[in-house]
Amino acid sequence: MNWLSFSHGAALCASLIVTIGAQNAFVLRQGIMRSHVGKIVALCALSDFILIGAGVGGASVLVERYPVFVHAMLYVGLAYLAWFGINALRRAVRPGRAVLDAVASGPAPSQRALPIILMTLAFTWLNPHVYLDTFLLIGTAGAREPQGARVAFALGAMAVSGIWFVGLGYGARMLAPLFRRASAWRVLDGAIGSMVLLLAVTQLR
Repeated sequence: MNWLSFSHGAALCASLIVTIGAQNAFVLRQGIMRSHVGKIVALCALSDFILIGAGVGGASVLVERYPVFVHAMLYVGLAYLAWFGINALRRAVRPGRAVLDAVASGPAPSQRALPIILMTLAFTWLNPHVYLDTFLLIGTAGAREPQGARVAFALGAMAVSGIWFVGLGYGARMLAPLFRRASAWRVLDGAIGSMVLLLAVTQLR
């Protein structure tokens, strides 16, 4: 194991993943509600592993060869982010009672697993910010590592990603007492909605 390259991958991933983007905000929200946290954490981490591995493995070259496809996927992702951002702002105006009850009594019984899984996948695979960080930036940096050290670089980035999502998803429950108040949910959803819409607008070309 090339521990220097491992540390390079870990440091780069840590610097990129700690920003509270749309995906992290969703994980945080579900963690506070204690709703399907294990599934969400596993899906986010596994998706990051796939994207990091593909990027470091050289698949980012495909982005340059198929720009039309990349732009089409970008706009699909931006449309989804805009839809989610608008819904978050609507919740900020009128938070659902079910959310407050779920935090007060334990895991949210009203949320079925399949919609949450699909939403988690959408936040990962339709989010242009995720591709920019894991697939392009980490992939490009990994390609600069010596040939025999790229696996160590990718493993370092994957390790940080896994630790981050576990900590974010399960650590968020410590905030649950604060979010028994409707005002706290209004602030969170207002911040999420504004941030997601801002991301969608700034990515629009």
